[in-house]
Amino acid sequence: MTSVDVHYLQILSLATLKSKALPEKYQDRVQLIEAQRPQPELNRYLYAAVGGDWYWTDRLSWSYQQWLDAISGPNHRTFICYLDGTPAGYFELHKHPQADVEISYFGLLPDAYGLGLGGWLLTRCIQEAFDWGASKVWVHTCTLDHPAAMANYKARGMWHYHTEKEQRDTSQPSPGPWQGANRPRIEPPAR
Repeated sequence: MTSVDVHYLQILSLATLKSKALPEKYQDRVQLIEAQRPQPELNRYLYAAVGGDWYWTDRLSWSYQQWLDAISGPNHRTFICYLDGTPAGYFELHKHPQADVEISYFGLLPDAYGLGLGGWLLTRCIQEAFDWGASKVWVHTCTLDHPAAMANYKARGMWHYHTEKEQRDTSQPSPGPWQGANRPRIEPPAR
């Protein structure tokens, strides 16, 4: 078992968001599209592709019905970031009874690391949450997540308000599709 710090961060107002612009070279190549219909296969794919290297394991054994229940209804939204028509990242928002909105899942696929999309995608995520009527937007991350996660949340104006310790089983390789193998970098073609 590995001791993991789980950090909770929040932002209380859109006015305190420290926006990050989309890099100029991707202006005409990036789209953010909300998935309007619940589709468990899509959310499971994004969850595994983004979180596989970071021990996102709690949903991997879910049935189709569990996925459908989690992503259906008026309190859940999924947004997908596409670069050149290919998924580059995503986020899921969940509205709680007091109108606080949780960033349930957020991240980039490995091919999108280092392209400057993370800060922009988090900016859009927080904007979408407040546009949805959020009284506050919050997220939790942990020491197993991507090393840039905490810095990105703080850079956008979220502040840390709580930490918990958990024990997680990390004895097996991360369940990522390539289990942490060295992936060749596939650069988006220049346009």
